[in-house]
Amino acid sequence: MHQHSLFVLIALLACFSLEISAQSITPKTYTAYTVSDSITIDGLAKEKSWELAPWSSEFVDIKGHERPLYNTQLKMLWDTNYLYVYVQMEEPHIWGTLKKRDTVIFYNNDFEIFIDPDGDTHNYMELEINALNTLWDLFLTKPYREGGKVLDHWDIKGLISAVSYQGTLNDATDVDTSWSLELAIPWEALREGGGPIPEDNFWRINFSRVQWQFELEQNRYTRKRDSAGKYLDEFNWVWSPQGVVNMHEPEHWGYVYFSSNSISKTGHKDFQIPKDEKIKWEMYKLYRAQNAYYHNHQHWASSISDLELETLRVEGALLQPELQLHDTGYNITVKSPFTSNLLIIREDGYFTTKTKR
Repeated sequence: MHQHSLFVLIALLACFSLEISAQSITPKTYTAYTVSDSITIDGLAKEKSWELAPWSSEFVDIKGHERPLYNTQLKMLWDTNYLYVYVQMEEPHIWGTLKKRDTVIFYNNDFEIFIDPDGDTHNYMELEINALNTLWDLFLTKPYREGGKVLDHWDIKGLISAVSYQGTLNDATDVDTSWSLELAIPWEALREGGGPIPEDNFWRINFSRVQWQFELEQNRYTRKRDSAGKYLDEFNWVWSPQGVVNMHEPEHWGYVYFSSNSISKTGHKDFQIPKDEKIKWEMYKLYRAQNAYYHNHQHWASSISDLELETLRVEGALLQPELQLHDTGYNITVKSPFTSNLLIIREDGYFTTKTKR
C-alpha cells in the first residue's frame, strides 16, 4: 500500500477518537466447536462439520439500527492447526477489480475479519478479501484513534482461502444470488497478537462486510459517483454492531468462544459473557469521557466526578472506579465486585487485568 494513502486513511479514521459512544449494544457471541472431519478449503463448505455448525446471527448495519439490503451469515470451526471461517453473502451483482495483494481491498465490495486475541484493544489483526480472493492482511499496534502503527507488510503466513460464486463474476448482464468465502487461518500466525490457542476460552473478534453502490463504465463495474464526481459512501454491515461507523474500536467486538467439544456432539451450551467483561464496557465509557474532557480543556480530568457520568453498575453491582494521573497520562481502575480482580485502563485505551492471588 502506498505510504501516502495509508497516512490519509489513518488521519480519517483517527477523527472518530473523540466521539463518545455509549456501550448500549451488547456484543454478539458465537461458540466455535472442533471439527469432526477433515476440512477442504474450496469455498463450498460441504463437509459434515460445516453442516452441523450453527449459523451466526444475520449481519446488521454497523451502528446497529438498520437492516442491510442483503443478508450475510457465517460459521466457525477450529482444530489444533486452524481457525475456520465460512461466510455466505447474498449479492445480486458479484464484482471485483483489485488483484494485487495488500492494496486497499475495501475499495471493492469485501469481507473483513478483525481479531484481538487477548482483548486489550492493542496488537490486533485485520484481514480483508474481495470476490477475486485478493487479500489485504495487516497488524495494528493500537487503534487509529491512538495513532497506532500499521504493519502493512505483515502477512498471515499459511492462510488458505477460497471463493465460490452462486452466479457469475464481473458479468453485468445477469443477476447473481450470492458469493461465499471459506478460510483456514493458522493459529501460529494469530498467536502473534498474544496468547495460546484459546481452548475453552474466548477471543474478541468481529466481521464486517463493505458494500458499495456501483455503476457501469464500458460495461465494467466501478464504485458509483455523485454528480460532482465523488464516490458515494459505502455501506458497512457487521456481525456485532459497533454503535459508531468505526471498526477500529475493539472494545465493541464480539466474543467467540472456542469449545473443546466436537461439533458432532449434542448438548452444546451457550457461552455466557463473563461479568468482568461487562465491567470493561463501563470502563471504556470513562475512557471516552476522559478523552473528550482532554479535548475540551487541554488537560486530563483529575477525578471521576469531573467526567460527569452517571453511576456505573453491572448487573446491579455498584462500580467504584478510581482515577490516577501520572506523568504520561492516567490509569482508571476498578476492583471487580464479582472476582476481586483489579481491572485497569490507561490513557491509550490499553486494558489489563491483575488477577487476585
